Amino acid sequence: MARILLTGGAGYIGSHTYLGLVEAGHEVVILDNFSNARDDVPDRLERISGKAVKAYRGDVLDRALLDRIFAEQAIDGVVHFAALKAVGESVEKPLDYIHTNVGGLLTLMAAMETAGVRRIVFSSSATVYGETDIQPIPEDHARTFTSPYAYTKITGETALEQVAAADPRWAVGILRYFNPVGAHRSALIGEDPDDIPNNLMPYIAKVATGELERIQVFGNDYDTPDGTGVRDYIHVEDLALGHVLSLNALIEAGESHAVNLGTGQGSTVLDVIRAYSAACGRDLPYDIVDRRAGDVAVLTARPEKARDLLGFEARRTLDDMCRSSWAWVSGQIANR
Repeated sequence: MARILLTGGAGYIGSHTYLGLVEAGHEVVILDNFSNARDDVPDRLERISGKAVKAYRGDVLDRALLDRIFAEQAIDGVVHFAALKAVGESVEKPLDYIHTNVGGLLTLMAAMETAGVRRIVFSSSATVYGETDIQPIPEDHARTFTSPYAYTKITGETALEQVAAADPRWAVGILRYFNPVGAHRSALIGEDPDDIPNNLMPYIAKVATGELERIQVFGNDYDTPDGTGVRDYIHVEDLALGHVLSLNALIEAGESHAVNLGTGQGSTVLDVIRAYSAACGRDLPYDIVDRRAGDVAVLTARPEKARDLLGFEARRTLDDMCRSSWAWVSGQIANR
């Protein structure tokens, strides 16, 4: 058992990882500024886990707060989620993204070094691979950025790699994940975007609940089974397990690693619409519109490295993902 600092631990992926860490026997301390999380997430986590949640409200850029947390909590390792995460917004606000994502990580690493805490799992992204025709994508694929968001992830990975290479006391786990979707089996936590979602499944969910009228399918002339884009969707609970296994490997073996977290299987946009329609019990309406600039036909992970190094395997199906998402969003509608 270890005591883990979870930055961004009240967010979508962070909250699911909190539960995974607690289930694995770890003590967890959350740091979150709640800019992209609901205030009641800690209460919901307590309901699910049956344990009191330790949470600090604050920013990862606040060095004094970080120093206080490390002094008060005797932290053994860190899982770092706290970051801005919208690709489109990053193009409009590059300075905000660089300041928060890169500056936040560097501030955290400096506080960790001072406290003698040198185990960190870093939330990265498949966006570090850029636009590529190589599918599925292996971890040794060249990294290139097509947005300020991707730049911040590549810069974060590089900073961690350089520090670990220079100081063998550091061990870092870099997790590049593809398309996290779904919700916790309790239906008490899940993805909850305030405005029009950037990603497919939460958009579909808002059509299913009646908050949006129709799904927009961007292009049906790709070289894919039905002409629509193919992506590698991974259930958020499987993704959370990947973080737990990565952290455990760092604590037990102290060996740094960079791995993809995905299923290795692709689903088309129409596959997802059909699966979600089955989950919610009605055919969801959609329109075919023009392709979006920058979209690629296929984006899937080579998952073998995570399996071989960490023992990780994503087990939940697309139907599982859609059913859990629908249970979450329909429950929220019923409780309003």
